Amino acid sequence: GEVEGPTAGADVAVIGGVIAAVVFVLICLLVVMVRYMYRHKGTYHTNEAKGTEFAESADAALKNDPALQEAVDESKKEYFI
Repeated sequence: GEVEGPTAGADVAVIGGVIAAVVFVLICLLVVMVRYMYRHKGTYHTNEAKGTEFAESADAALKNDPALQEAVDESKKEYFI
């Protein structure tokens, strides 16, 4: 059979400690992932101009956007759908 000695209990304790540490790290990782996914659920940012959702047409929305005042050329219009 097996030889029981003072190191047999120490080996079991070391293996148990390593397993406990791995389980603890996995639980902490799971908590961090769930917290991140909960906090970032459905958040996104758009670069749309402010106040253009009530414009009657795309031309009016572009003409009223102060960021595009110098960029809009009446002869060259492009629309992306």
